[in-house]
Amino acid sequence: MRVRRWIGLLAMVLILAACATPQRIGGADIAFERVGRFAVTVRAVNAPAQAAQGGFSWRDTGERLSLDLMSPVGNVLAQIQVSAQRAVLVRSDGERTSATDPDALLEQVWGHAVPVAGLRAWIQGQMQPGATPRAIGRDPQGRIVAFKQDGWLVALSDYDARGPLRLRLSRDDTEGEVRVQLIVDGD
Repeated sequence: MRVRRWIGLLAMVLILAACATPQRIGGADIAFERVGRFAVTVRAVNAPAQAAQGGFSWRDTGERLSLDLMSPVGNVLAQIQVSAQRAVLVRSDGERTSATDPDALLEQVWGHAVPVAGLRAWIQGQMQPGATPRAIGRDPQGRIVAFKQDGWLVALSDYDARGPLRLRLSRDDTEGEVRVQLIVDGD
């Protein structure tokens, strides 16, 4: 049932997502920021694939991560806030779900474990500290382009000065398959 609610949220984003550019979250402190588009496909075992896409705005101060999922007209459909102590998902209707960290939050929402903590490093063109990667590939400039970490196959490409503009993540486990693509809009 939780998988269906999460897929429902993502499906709503798919229906609404088309043309508006997401806005930066903003703040006074120094942060790593990205805005762009995402596409997610989830295929649970013995179930048809569910897919969604939309816009995102990412702001990470190192202590606090804010992620907004948006409609084409700039309406925030869901917000995710991550700190050292808590990860919180707030849906557009005000419903809140919280957990101790992003991995536990996603497990609570989807109903099975899918580690996502590495995304904070991957979106910056780095590997997650503390988790041993396998099969690291680099481009001629020495930037990371492919590796496997925490069960994810990660492909990074089209770099700008702050990191990759395209991230392709795929994961297959006993619960099914998850495919995520992030396309960062250039500045």
